[in-house]
Amino acid sequence: MGLMPDEAKTLSPPGIANRNSVWLAGVGWCTALLHNAINRRPPLKSGLHRQFLLATLGWFIGYHVTKYENYTFARLDRDMNEYIKLHPEEFAMKDKKTFAEIVEPFHPVR
Repeated sequence: MGLMPDEAKTLSPPGIANRNSVWLAGVGWCTALLHNAINRRPPLKSGLHRQFLLATLGWFIGYHVTKYENYTFARLDRDMNEYIKLHPEEFAMKDKKTFAEIVEPFHPVR
């Protein structure tokens, strides 16, 4: 079951390249570069396996963070729509006004 309940399985999966995945993969890669620099090794050339591992780990965590985020927003939308259906008197339709009815007449002052 993990962090999300079974009803989260009905949602479509997020795209492979989403903002959280890309961001956390970059953070993982920069972490490996920083570790190399602190240990006085060439940052880009040494520990390529570690760079790849941390970038992949960041991508994986970002993907699942996005999945959880989508589930949370879907649950909030569902609860909000249910509340609107149960209390229609609080969400009555307002009269539509034209833009000219809203804006006050313009009188230039000279």
